[in-house]
Amino acid sequence: MQQFLLYSPEVAAARAAGKAIVALESTIISHGMPYPQNVQMAREVEQIIRAAGAVPATIAIIDGKICIGLNDQQLELLGTSPDAMKVSRRDLPFVLAQRKLGATTVAATMICAELAGISVFVTGGIGGVHRGAETSFDISADLQELAHTSVAVVCAGVKSILDIGLTLEYLETYGVPVVSVGQRGFPAFFTRESGFNADFQLDTPAEQAAFIHTKWQLGLKGGVVVSNPVPAAEAMPKAEIDAITEQALQEADAQGITGKQVTPFLLSRIKQLTDGRSLATNIALVKNNARCGAALALAMHAHQN
Repeated sequence: MQQFLLYSPEVAAARAAGKAIVALESTIISHGMPYPQNVQMAREVEQIIRAAGAVPATIAIIDGKICIGLNDQQLELLGTSPDAMKVSRRDLPFVLAQRKLGATTVAATMICAELAGISVFVTGGIGGVHRGAETSFDISADLQELAHTSVAVVCAGVKSILDIGLTLEYLETYGVPVVSVGQRGFPAFFTRESGFNADFQLDTPAEQAAFIHTKWQLGLKGGVVVSNPVPAAEAMPKAEIDAITEQALQEADAQGITGKQVTPFLLSRIKQLTDGRSLATNIALVKNNARCGAALALAMHAHQN
């Protein structure tokens, strides 16, 4: 498997020196935000992780290799290329074998991080069970990945465009613990509260690291969701985002938008309906997750040594 991995000089040096490393996905750059905010956000998030004393490893598929850590030109390529494919577990072998440009989702980034021996991964939000999944069977591959790939995923919960209750039920069925930071409530991406609770509240990186290590030492494979709510100053009011989400969902339905096209449509429409405030919240929560993830990676590293 190592033949597919290509480490950036920074990440290779961190591995050799035994430093804490934090994995970052690339779909958020290629498909999650407009240019140039996407590339600027990616650089700022990497800098936050460095400032905290850890090393960032943004992951993407470029020219037949899983790149663990990207340079400025590669970030720019992902942020501007219309050809970047959205890569989940199913797509990894195709994109590698065909030497295509691929941006990794939560699921694919977890796989690549585990291959590279990285145990902490920072993202914006995880995928989940879509509304109407009882008839469409539309469930994100992220949830199955969390069930059997041993990486801790720091996120701001799931977007309110999903069925949050069913998402949490699915995670419970597959034994994936959902930990919250600083509150009992499970956050809903743009807002701090979803109306549902996480399984456990663990506020400090040391507590989170001890929990995660204990899980894996027991032989309980699979990920852990570390849900870290968006800072209150940057959160959107729940009633407002719920109403806007409902409107966007009705518009998607009326236009016959289905499958993989739903999420990009909804996020773009929500951005329009909030006059861009949702994008500012999105950037703020990713940066906040980077701070949380870097602290967790350092605590995990200290716990191991």
